[in-house]
Amino acid sequence: MRVLQFLSAQQISFEPLVHPPAYTAQKRAKNLHVSGKQVAKTVLLVGPDGYLLAILPATHPVDTAALTRKLGGFVRLATDEEIGEVFQDCEWGVVAPFGALYGLPTILDDSLSSESWIVFEANTHAEAIRMRCRDFEQLEKPQRLSFAVA
Repeated sequence: MRVLQFLSAQQISFEPLVHPPAYTAQKRAKNLHVSGKQVAKTVLLVGPDGYLLAILPATHPVDTAALTRKLGGFVRLATDEEIGEVFQDCEWGVVAPFGALYGLPTILDDSLSSESWIVFEANTHAEAIRMRCRDFEQLEKPQRLSFAVA
């Protein structure tokens, strides 16, 4: 798996998790028996400068209007076809959490504490990764913004 290989090569501490297929972050939380607040969903957005990844708690939707104001141009959710074009090495519908692998900028919602554990989808709907948010930040260097609707 590309994400797992990437993390191993970066010598970042993480735990791979295998679970029954989950097509939503909330279902992934249920399958893994963790709080939806611990599961981080990755959303592909189209912004004023092109594609970007947004990482936020699974329990919250993206506030595209807030991001439009903060990023200085219209922001929208990517279509399924756009997701498939960007994440060709992933199962259909999977948005991998590491923009660095795809040449994409990444934003991280302020509600995710650097000290918390987060669980991400990997390259398939049946594999996830658990890691510290601070390790994710060290690796990915995302811009921190407030864009999740509580």
